[in-house]
Amino acid sequence: MSTRTEILAFEEQWRNWRAAHQESVGDPHGFLAVTDLHWLEDQPRTYAHVPGTWSVSDDQVAVVLAPEERLSLHGVELNLGTGTRHVFAPIAERDGVLLDHGCAVVELAKRGGQHLLRPRHPHAPLVSNYRGTPAFLPSEQFVLPGRFVPFEEPHPTTVGAAVEGLQHVYDAPGQLRFTTGAREHVLTAFNGADPRTLVVLFTDETSGRSTYVANRSLTVKVEPDGSAVLDFNRAVNLPCAYTDLATCPLPPVGNHLPFAVEAGEKTPFERSEHP
Repeated sequence: MSTRTEILAFEEQWRNWRAAHQESVGDPHGFLAVTDLHWLEDQPRTYAHVPGTWSVSDDQVAVVLAPEERLSLHGVELNLGTGTRHVFAPIAERDGVLLDHGCAVVELAKRGGQHLLRPRHPHAPLVSNYRGTPAFLPSEQFVLPGRFVPFEEPHPTTVGAAVEGLQHVYDAPGQLRFTTGAREHVLTAFNGADPRTLVVLFTDETSGRSTYVANRSLTVKVEPDGSAVLDFNRAVNLPCAYTDLATCPLPPVGNHLPFAVEAGEKTPFERSEHP
């Protein structure tokens, strides 16, 4: 059993982590700032709130900018004159670039094999009205030791998406296994942003009640010996919990926990719905 001092330190660390995460969610150019979702086509066309005429050919995106239209990439202006055409380097799945457009930005990305544009405006209602995401109070009950069991070879894993008809395919390097009571639970894991981390997408018995119905995400650090700690107090919502303009992956088959994970983020106060 933890001492009072250890409990206070644990709670303080959680509060610091949560404050940083909330600041990231509320970033004026973050996913709460997305105002539109446009899927690019082979034929050149224009899109609302995005400068230029866009098209896709041989898996590469091109934009033609009129003289008055401005976009910059990494601080470099793309418009070099009348009818400037810029071809972007191939974009990998799950990657993307942010283009500056005045006080706004335009996200160019690839999801489910299709290219998209998402303008992000710092004065979007979801950003302006954001008051933080509710969460369960931290509890050591939901800090669980586990282990990473790698596959012999990464398994290509197809999952659904928040957007109807879209699918994502990710290479799963293995499984995270942990025990509650006398029962072992197994979660398919994907690679995290850091080579030392894994990400699990999951639902549980709170999903659709106190937490977002479709998914939550947990980042887990794996030690060299395969040991890991699943701290569900740091389970977070994906963008689809806040807006219909997200393409978030759904959990893999089997990633439902048959108990209530009353830890981590709850269903957001705010949500932006689009037809």
